[in-house]
Amino acid sequence: MTAVITPRCFTGLIQIPSSKSHTIRRLLIASLANGVSEIENPLDSQDTRSCVSVCRALGAEITEENETGEKPVRWIVRGIGPGRAGASIQKSFPAGEPKRCDVGNSGTTLFLGLAAAALGEEPVEFDGDNQVRSRSAGPLLEALAGLGINVKSGPNGCAPIAVQGPWKGGRVNLSCPTSQYLSALLLAAPMAPEGVVTEIDIPLLNEKPYIEMTLSYLGSHGIPYKAKMDFSYFKIPGGSAWKPSAGPVPADFSSAAFPAAAAIISGGCVTLMGLDPSDTQGDKAFFSFLEKMGCSVLWEQAPADFAAKPGGSCSKLTVSRQGPLVGGTFDLNATPDLLPAMAAIACFAHGDTALVNAANARIKETDRIAVMAEELGKMGVKTTEHPDALVIHGGGPKKGESGKFRLDGHSDHRVAMALACAALGCPEPVEIAGAETAAITYPGFMETLGADLV
Repeated sequence: MTAVITPRCFTGLIQIPSSKSHTIRRLLIASLANGVSEIENPLDSQDTRSCVSVCRALGAEITEENETGEKPVRWIVRGIGPGRAGASIQKSFPAGEPKRCDVGNSGTTLFLGLAAAALGEEPVEFDGDNQVRSRSAGPLLEALAGLGINVKSGPNGCAPIAVQGPWKGGRVNLSCPTSQYLSALLLAAPMAPEGVVTEIDIPLLNEKPYIEMTLSYLGSHGIPYKAKMDFSYFKIPGGSAWKPSAGPVPADFSSAAFPAAAAIISGGCVTLMGLDPSDTQGDKAFFSFLEKMGCSVLWEQAPADFAAKPGGSCSKLTVSRQGPLVGGTFDLNATPDLLPAMAAIACFAHGDTALVNAANARIKETDRIAVMAEELGKMGVKTTEHPDALVIHGGGPKKGESGKFRLDGHSDHRVAMALACAALGCPEPVEIAGAETAAITYPGFMETLGADLV
């Protein structure tokens, strides 16, 4: 699908989709719990549907309650966990032929699902699309093997991958260019048999806020663990049990970056609904970055009738700018998913903007440093690549020779959305191939921007 975007001022009241990171964690936790959990207002997207499919393959029963006829507002999950703490989950996985799990484009589902499946004694196979097949799970697989798991994979630790327990525990070394490797072990290790202890040394950890998110779930479920303050070491005893739970999924700060970017680039003003400023999501740092670039960021109390809705937050966030954007240096190690949106905004700033300490942005759905440099270059924006950084030399896009910019989203949802935001500030219409990938995390985003889809 190609999106054709005509430059205009973007403004309005925007309901932000629920968090993908929270939705996937809640699905896996509910699937490993004993009893029935209710996930209210989940993100209903391609990635989360992939996670639903994996959880069902592992034996969880997941049904939907649909009150509006438009989208599910509640997922009901009956988990496979043992009936008491200390009991083994290993016998709970359905026996029979090897289970085959298709994670689609979802790297989060792949990595977190691998560790969950490794708790069982039946073989489970994971595969996905071409992008997932290029994303290495090597360090995670080495750690799982060190914990007694039988592991098979394609070259370089890529899918297709098969894992088979039982989880025997031990002490392993896990380098985490992506935090998802560590989150995977933290979610699964407590469910190992009683008496089994998992110890993890972490010499490298990127995206620390996502580990804080994962640990918040361990804390809320009363699951014990020990950790060094810098997260360089964890000790997790087995024999715990995830509890059934209920509640809404908070809105997604990663997704909120895109309508905010669209308004900032085009000179508009947006009010974003559903965000919780106290949430653990690291990408809320985006709005601090905007303030440093000269934008107005205003948190206020949301209307009472909105806050009462499922998933509603008591806050609303209004973002705008009246003056020029100012470049700067921004450390994205904890928030690499912000690189595409930040790069799009930086095109329109005065001076240079350096997005640094972001080598982990190169191992996402695409090499986002290289891809954003390539696509911004098609708009006449000069950039400089470094191994762990992208410098954008501001001044705005230049008029194309053909009368229209033709860009490629590279099958990466965040790249496609970032380019769509940049298009609003271009001197002429912009075509973006692969626009359908936005639905991976933000269904309806291109329509929200007013794009013509062909």
